[in-house]
Amino acid sequence: MHTPDIYKNENQEEIKDFLIQNSFGILINQTNGKLWATHIPLELDTNKDGKEILHGHIAKENPQWKGFADNDQVLAIFSGPHSYISSSWYDHENVPTWNYIAVHVYGKIKIIEGDAVIESLKKLVDKYEQNSENPIRVEDLSKKTMMQTRGIVAFEIEITAIQATKKMSQNRDDKNYQNIISELEKTNTNQSIAVANEMKKCPR
Repeated sequence: MHTPDIYKNENQEEIKDFLIQNSFGILINQTNGKLWATHIPLELDTNKDGKEILHGHIAKENPQWKGFADNDQVLAIFSGPHSYISSSWYDHENVPTWNYIAVHVYGKIKIIEGDAVIESLKKLVDKYEQNSENPIRVEDLSKKTMMQTRGIVAFEIEITAIQATKKMSQNRDDKNYQNIISELEKTNTNQSIAVANEMKKCPR
């Protein structure tokens, strides 16, 4: 991913938090000589060897998993808030742009089986059920329901590299920076408000 130095995010704790909070990603690999992509939750974790991993699963009917054995190199893409930035918000002439946060995770994928699959599913369900009024637990599901796990392929991705971009108008002076925040808040969409809030967090 091309990222000018001014927009590179190298804060590892911030990146980890971003991956946890924005875990619905895009898994990309090569399958049968073609690029393949699937939109799925990919959860950040640490394996028994202390290595950082992503874990997830896809439907067995999805042919993407058949490419894992031929080439274990994969890319996972995660996106955060983004918004159009009008150059009419500056006190000088310039071109419009886009503010956004994105993280690319590169790694080696391997299929997991047996108890590791159930553990992966437990972690996934527990994370997203924690705010439910009546949370579901994998441990409480019937054998009949759990038979559906036969229809998935679970995997781990050992992380080999992470590239993170946080483009939040860092190249603007304080006056224009604050004006961008103000105009984003006036735009008043979920994305523009989210970008404005991220800009407020950025050190100046």
